[in-house]
Amino acid sequence: MINRDDPPYIPSSRSDEQLKLDVHQRFLKARKRETKWVRLLQAVILIVFLSLWELAARLKWIDVLLFSYPTKVFALLWEKLLDGTLLPHVAVTVEETIIGFFLGTILGTALAVVIWWSPFLSRVLDPYIVVLNSMPKVALGPLFIVGFGPGLLSIIATTLSITVIITTLVVYGSFKEVDHNYVKVVKLFGGNQRKVFLKAILPSSFPAIVSTLKVNVGLAWIGVIVGEFLVSQKGLGYLIIYGFQVFNFTLVISTLFVIAIVATVMYQLVAKLEKKLTKHR
Repeated sequence: MINRDDPPYIPSSRSDEQLKLDVHQRFLKARKRETKWVRLLQAVILIVFLSLWELAARLKWIDVLLFSYPTKVFALLWEKLLDGTLLPHVAVTVEETIIGFFLGTILGTALAVVIWWSPFLSRVLDPYIVVLNSMPKVALGPLFIVGFGPGLLSIIATTLSITVIITTLVVYGSFKEVDHNYVKVVKLFGGNQRKVFLKAILPSSFPAIVSTLKVNVGLAWIGVIVGEFLVSQKGLGYLIIYGFQVFNFTLVISTLFVIAIVATVMYQLVAKLEKKLTKHR
């Protein structure tokens, strides 16, 4: 017999929650298994490439003087590590890259905010930004050398000439693509331009701003290496130029190999930072 004083029966949703959890767990396992296969395939491609390169050099299919071969490259890198001449160059380039990376991201984002804040200023600066973006940055190198001297400042200036404009264009573009309904809602509740930016524009554009970090990693490396080509007597860019001057192409390829490794590590760190910053958004 049913007692009317008892609370009404509510079906438990535990089964639904358990089903969702099981589906999520299966998805994570499948994703993890796919990641393992991706990493395995990447390793196989790298091993096959290095093996074919080594074989081509040993069988004289390629000019060893120009293209070297993996065992010779690794031997030279090991020698440079043991005698302590490699890591100082790596440290100099990484320091310059980190400075250019952060400054380029901060200044580019700030400029995008200023342009968005003033539509009049946006119309005034638009053609100049387009021209600066299309201009070959290497051509600006000699101007930076004359203006800032043959040192760190000219290398950073070369890096900023690449990173700032791209960051500004990407971030400003994300500002303009924000749904206008969000802006209307904030204004409907009496929000001024500052509130519109903080409550609608910035939160909606945050993923795009974070994504520019990964773009700026590559751009910062390009700017630093170009700057070191022109003025530096230290760094990985200097090693490349020195290798060409003395016809030591094994040194050139070894330096490119180091750049690829360090740039990849830096990119992965930024990618992890991006995941943490956008995880709960």
